[in-house]
Amino acid sequence: MNEELAKEFIAQSIYRINENTPKIIHCVNELGEDEIWNRPNNVSNSAGNLILHLCGNITQYIISSIGEIEDIRERDNEFSANGACSKSELIETLKTTVEKAIAIIQNMSADGLLRKRHVQGFLSSGVGNIIQVTEHYSYHTGQIIFWTKLLKSKDMGFYPGIDLNKKNEQ
Repeated sequence: MNEELAKEFIAQSIYRINENTPKIIHCVNELGEDEIWNRPNNVSNSAGNLILHLCGNITQYIISSIGEIEDIRERDNEFSANGACSKSELIETLKTTVEKAIAIIQNMSADGLLRKRHVQGFLSSGVGNIIQVTEHYSYHTGQIIFWTKLLKSKDMGFYPGIDLNKKNEQ
């Protein structure tokens, strides 16, 4: 992988990760302290659980694996937590985790992007780990948004003044 392509991949990955963090924070701020841990049913997760899960995933795939820090993730605890922390603590944990991951991603070389690593029982390159985190972050951001809209019966207003029906330019 050439350095120009590596830089573009890194920039786009960071852009997509950063695009979702404010959406999650907005949703957390819309929810009450009790609502953040509310589960729609026994087989679903609360917004709080999803945020803890995102932090665990980002830590394992980026901070631990690419950053070469010991993997201490306790994945099951992310889903069993119920009122484990406040909204402000969740936001701070998310922000700190994302900031650490972005700092690691920003400093990756083309060789580092191609190097294979074992994470969660899978063998993947740095590119693969970053793609996994980016798509996983987007996936659960959508779930948090959906759950917030369902609880609050309101549009989150993420794209004010932007015409999302605009056609592509050639």
